[in-house]
Amino acid sequence: MAKALTDADRRKQISVRGIALVENVSHYKVAFNRHLHFTQVKDRNVSTTRDYYIALAHTVRDALVGRWIRTQQYYYETDPKRVYYLSMEFYMGRTLTNTMVNLGIQGEVDEAMYQMGLDIEDLEDMEEDAGLGNGGLGRLAACFLDSMATLGLAAYGYGLRYEYGIFTQSIRDGFQVEHPDEWLRFGNPWEKSRPEYQIPINFYGKVIETEEGSKWIDTQVVMAMPYDSPVPGYGNNRVNTLRLWSAKSPNSFNLEFFNDGDYISAVCDRNQAENITRVLYPNDNMFEGKELRLKQEYFLVSASLQDIIRRFKAVKFGSREVIRTELSEIPNKVAIQLNDTHPSLAIPELMRILMDLEGLSWDEAWEITVSTCAYTNHTILPEALERWPVTMLEYLLPRHLQIIYRINQHLMDLIAKRWPGDFDRMRRMSCVEEDGEKKINMAHLAIVSSHAVNGVAAIHSEIIKNETFRDFFELFPDKFQNKTNGITPRRWLVLCNPGLSDVIAEKIGESWITDLYQLKSLMKFQNDLGFVRSIQKVKQENKIKFAALIESEYGVKVNVDSMFDCQVKRIHEYKRQLLNILHVITMYNRIKKNPNYAFTPRTVMIGGKAAPGYHLAKLIIKLFNSVGHVINNDPIVGNRMKLVYLENYRVSLAEKVIPAVDLSEQISTAGTEASGTGNMKFMLNGSLTIGTLDGANVEMREEMGAENIFIFGMTVEQVESTKLSGYDAHLYYNSNPELKQCLDQIGGGYFSPSNPTLFTDIVNSLLYHDRFMLLKDYDSYIKCQERASETFKNPVLWTKMAIANIAASGKFSSDRTIEEYARDIWDVEISRSCLPKPFEEKDLLE
Repeated sequence: MAKALTDADRRKQISVRGIALVENVSHYKVAFNRHLHFTQVKDRNVSTTRDYYIALAHTVRDALVGRWIRTQQYYYETDPKRVYYLSMEFYMGRTLTNTMVNLGIQGEVDEAMYQMGLDIEDLEDMEEDAGLGNGGLGRLAACFLDSMATLGLAAYGYGLRYEYGIFTQSIRDGFQVEHPDEWLRFGNPWEKSRPEYQIPINFYGKVIETEEGSKWIDTQVVMAMPYDSPVPGYGNNRVNTLRLWSAKSPNSFNLEFFNDGDYISAVCDRNQAENITRVLYPNDNMFEGKELRLKQEYFLVSASLQDIIRRFKAVKFGSREVIRTELSEIPNKVAIQLNDTHPSLAIPELMRILMDLEGLSWDEAWEITVSTCAYTNHTILPEALERWPVTMLEYLLPRHLQIIYRINQHLMDLIAKRWPGDFDRMRRMSCVEEDGEKKINMAHLAIVSSHAVNGVAAIHSEIIKNETFRDFFELFPDKFQNKTNGITPRRWLVLCNPGLSDVIAEKIGESWITDLYQLKSLMKFQNDLGFVRSIQKVKQENKIKFAALIESEYGVKVNVDSMFDCQVKRIHEYKRQLLNILHVITMYNRIKKNPNYAFTPRTVMIGGKAAPGYHLAKLIIKLFNSVGHVINNDPIVGNRMKLVYLENYRVSLAEKVIPAVDLSEQISTAGTEASGTGNMKFMLNGSLTIGTLDGANVEMREEMGAENIFIFGMTVEQVESTKLSGYDAHLYYNSNPELKQCLDQIGGGYFSPSNPTLFTDIVNSLLYHDRFMLLKDYDSYIKCQERASETFKNPVLWTKMAIANIAASGKFSSDRTIEEYARDIWDVEISRSCLPKPFEEKDLLE
């Protein structure tokens, strides 16, 4: 069995982190001690590990600052078209290691800490994850920022600086318990507040008509304070900006309270304003029509658009003077991407600014808005699509509701002209839904008001064209595009799996880090047994390291020679963690029935958070833990199978688990997962995938070949035909004895003897209310798992398949995705040129 590398061995390696130069190591030691002394006001005698981390973070940030300022100067000098990515979520994770990787200083900083007797991994673990996202949507936004900086785009991320990010999950007695995520408790060394750029945001009030046009008056004002974080590109000395807005009360007190002598009420009134950015809504794929959420969405877009127009007008670096006044130029200098419908209020807000504040006509403002905005759709689940009550919009944003009504009238006129008398089509396509409570359909608003609409995987884009938004595709066929999602190879290979990065670099060099298609050349080494053994050795080292973490964190000792079988994602019925659990119970029953059964050992891991109000998802977590408790303590099973729930799954834990996994579970019902990006991360790190033909799995199979992936279950067409003919879960329950046994055990209290009816709701959902048709795919899934188990018995074949997966990952780089957005939607040029380092002359650019 391979042994994990010691720190000493690791430091001897010449790797993608580069050779540490003595003078640079010395520089980082001096800078570190300076920050410990002047920033933390400590010496080594009284410093804590957190002090060391903060001193190191400031040391690394120092290397960023000159590049950051110079990048912004360069953008003002060259005046390129700027890209603005608006998203309610940016799931950034940790910044320290990513910054060192992208600046190319990891080896030197590592060596400096080593010489000072500090373990850099201990310091890295002190950093809180910036958990400003629920899952895939926010993590995608983070990958896109990395790629935009690496490809030299003048790009800015705009989001909210939530005081509390996605909740911290703990598991107590098998149940999920939520705790607030106080990620800012110890401060954030990476951000810089910009109070000089505070922006007023208006709410409530009323609209009056004047000779100059509509005026929104008597509003309540909240201030938006920007906090900037650096986003370094890889090896190109460019540093872009992520600007997050924080709600602040305006400086004035509520005089009514103050004059009555009620000073406390006046102060508390200020806190109400600041609640807007207090907490991230912890719901993924489920729309909650809460006023606070609507406030958050408008707060983001209003602050961002005012900032965008300020920057458009003042083209000189640091200038506040209005230099550019021709607003018709906005589409030539500004591209705004709406990450799902959450920022789609940007459309009426931009119209309001251009008409009410800048004095443009409706037609002029409409032309600018449509040419500037583009919309990415991320889901086809009906319960996830945003529909805001008209009464709420009328109360909170009365002027915007007027503008939405006028946009809708424009849409109705287009439909009437194209399909005269087709009132049913008008009803289906209207932005204003009249069934029951009157609501605004934000997806319809985003489609009609954008020049481009894209899905995030080929199959997803076809579904939105042919089903979800078919009427709109017939009206605007040229708007619809596909942009298959991607992941940044800097974080998801170089940072999280340095061993594998080094093995690849030894064979094909390092330019694959910014051109992932170069991994294709690994295929010529697929039959090189030396290379196969190198890949196996790295995987085994990663498994040993992660097994140690499992034992220390969860008290479960796992077999490192077993197949590490992993499903990590938000807990949701459509992602079908229950299907995974049914397979686990089936394997357990087979071992119990025949203890001498030649069983491929497995360590099954599930991780992910359930929305706090999602009863069934939380019950699924409890079920997995209850099944795990039975299996992990059964002496007949022994070390042939262990179940581990990965508590509080987040970006920093993903960076540890993904490199160690053998089999990745991507088993959603075909046609429900828009794309997925976890599937790509596992693929890039040499895991094999068991999955349905859903989301990006379809394109992964095309890239790597059907022989290198385990595909099972219904296709999208078969799912649709099953819905039409009627899905009867009992048909499968009664005809498959193994499946029936599993469900009877769950429903009969086998895994919950102290509360036999605990999981009744799960069984009922599968037998009576299952939109995602688990039982129909069960038999196909079990047979596919048997194929995977059989293949795992042949380590050389398994590793050759893993090499085929790694080699086929090129398409799934977010660099490729961003290049396509830049070319097809934003109309901007990428640049692979490097800016000079801060200490080099600017004329080196020439």
